[in-house]
Amino acid sequence: MILSALVRKQRLILLVCLGLIAVTAVLGMGLGYSKLSYDRLIPVLLGHGTFKEDFVLYSVRLPRIAITLLAGMALALSGSILQSVTRNDLADPGIIGINSGAGVAIALFFLYFPIKVGSFTYFLPVVAFVGALVTACLIYLLSYNRNQGLNPIRLVLVGVGFSMALSGIMIVIISSAERQKVDFIAKWIAGNIWGTDWPFVWTLLPWLILLIPFTLYKSTRLNILGLTEASAIGVGLKVEKERLVLLLAAVAAAAAAVSVTGGIAFIGLMAPHIAKALVGPRNQLFIPVAVLLGGWLLLVADTIGRNIVDPDGIAAGIMVSLIGVPYFAYLLLRK
Repeated sequence: MILSALVRKQRLILLVCLGLIAVTAVLGMGLGYSKLSYDRLIPVLLGHGTFKEDFVLYSVRLPRIAITLLAGMALALSGSILQSVTRNDLADPGIIGINSGAGVAIALFFLYFPIKVGSFTYFLPVVAFVGALVTACLIYLLSYNRNQGLNPIRLVLVGVGFSMALSGIMIVIISSAERQKVDFIAKWIAGNIWGTDWPFVWTLLPWLILLIPFTLYKSTRLNILGLTEASAIGVGLKVEKERLVLLLAAVAAAAAAVSVTGGIAFIGLMAPHIAKALVGPRNQLFIPVAVLLGGWLLLVADTIGRNIVDPDGIAAGIMVSLIGVPYFAYLLLRK
């Protein structure tokens, strides 16, 4: 049974996270290459803005804020699942190669499969999911030992190797492509938020609506999977079945996010760790906190990145990496 004091603490932290998201979103609405005065935000939101103000807010700022927030949530959800399933605190969809697998699939699809622009948005998450799933299956097979089960250390090492190999494959793929398409893929690799229109929001939102409740429903099983292999089997859990189902959920969340935001790593690493430090390691407690923290972290990174250099700014993936790489090194040395 979870102590009521811990539940109250979690709810308070969730409210703080929602407040941080709201404040950051408001700041993001006003900041940018085309300035929007903060005293005009409420009139514009109520439909009393000029054509320019309406365009800047509704066609540029709000969809980007929504996409960044949703993608950060999806990456944090994926990282939370992976860390529990693999019993490895260094597991992250960007670090262990899942994002790279999605990237290679998107690059092949973008370069060699002609498709109507209107359908392109809705195909991307599916294509990314297929690429990420194939990569995740290969990593899982190479990390699994019939006698010992899944080896958490080997999983990270194999995943890092896959990530590097797939990055090399990406370079080979784009080396003979058209300049315009190469520019798009290069921005994707850097983690540039490129899907900034409302259709991308409606593409990503259903995945989260399905995956977040599903993961919370499976939270007790995630707690058991975080134990040793023998303990999980001893309480009667069908370990391999549950692990595979939850890995599918993690891959789907990561693929949906990176299909519209590019190759962003470390959100899935940092958000769960911060959440666990705040409310403890029980999945039903820390996953909601991690999801909100992931959305906020990516929103902050993108808001700072796009305003630090005019007019294009710095890719959100690079801004996240500036924080994430030292954090990853710290965790590696600590554990």
